[in-house]
Amino acid sequence: MSDLGEFALIARYFERSQHPLPTQVVLGIGDDCALLQPTPGMQWAISSDMLVSGRHFFADVNPRTLGHKALAVNLSDLAACGARPVGFTLALSLPDADPAWLQGFSQGLFALADAHHCPLVGGDTTRGPLNICITVFGETPPGQALLRSGARAGDDIWVSGTLGDAALALHCLWGRDQLPAEALALARQRLEQPTPRVALGQALRGIATAAADVSDGLLGDLGHILERSRVGAELEALDAINLLAARAHITGASGTFDPHSQADSTALRYVLSGGDDYELVFTAALESRLQVESAATGCGTRVTRIGRIVRDPGVTVKAPDGSALHGPWASFDHFAT
Repeated sequence: MSDLGEFALIARYFERSQHPLPTQVVLGIGDDCALLQPTPGMQWAISSDMLVSGRHFFADVNPRTLGHKALAVNLSDLAACGARPVGFTLALSLPDADPAWLQGFSQGLFALADAHHCPLVGGDTTRGPLNICITVFGETPPGQALLRSGARAGDDIWVSGTLGDAALALHCLWGRDQLPAEALALARQRLEQPTPRVALGQALRGIATAAADVSDGLLGDLGHILERSRVGAELEALDAINLLAARAHITGASGTFDPHSQADSTALRYVLSGGDDYELVFTAALESRLQVESAATGCGTRVTRIGRIVRDPGVTVKAPDGSALHGPWASFDHFAT
């Protein structure tokens, strides 16, 4: 049990007076409110996410990786909007003020914050079950924010990075699946230290027609785009399954796809409905392919075309022979799980 008080806790682990604030932050930590001033001609982009112990992370998770993930999931929302980070607030409920835990958590949090020039500008702490709530602030030029509502029939569907490895790692930690130790370590890193695609989101402004971040599973988050845009989608199973970096370890496959294989079916399920990837799924006109690839190359980020937007609502997953696949694919829902 630590005798560290609330204000001493904040001062020791979360105040960083030696770090200069961006011009948009007029006043940071120290008063009842932070004061933010948007860059002239820009709009605010604001998002909140909550991480709850036992629901979003294991109680014994490394606090440094938890600090990283807590901010990463919020920065991923800014990325999906094409916004540049400005600052964030942190509301933190702790069962105890453990100095070692706080040191690790704040180090992971600020390492990612510094990488994206996104300072902590305020928040709150209290005693209670471990619960982390971050609100992040970004800015984007008017009319250039990436939304979910702009996809059009004929658009390509793209995904950044890889998908499914985070969910695979989680199932391995639960004892429901297995990976070799080295592969599990890499997959677990995808689960605990996702990479928010902030630079890619900004690079896609004016190119992507719609975007969302993949937090609850590809089908679910792509579904938000389809619903808001009033369109449907066709996905290529072979392109999708190759997004699973650890695929070879559970299927032994070498680029082919067998719709009758249990292993391939499992791998495809991780990709389509796994969640916790924090990659971007986005759409762009067919004639914008070179622009998409150039934007991704400039950001050092892999992107993959996995399908196309169609007029009729719904999603069809197609096997290499053109037939439709059906599977137990359901994205994560906090109140249905």
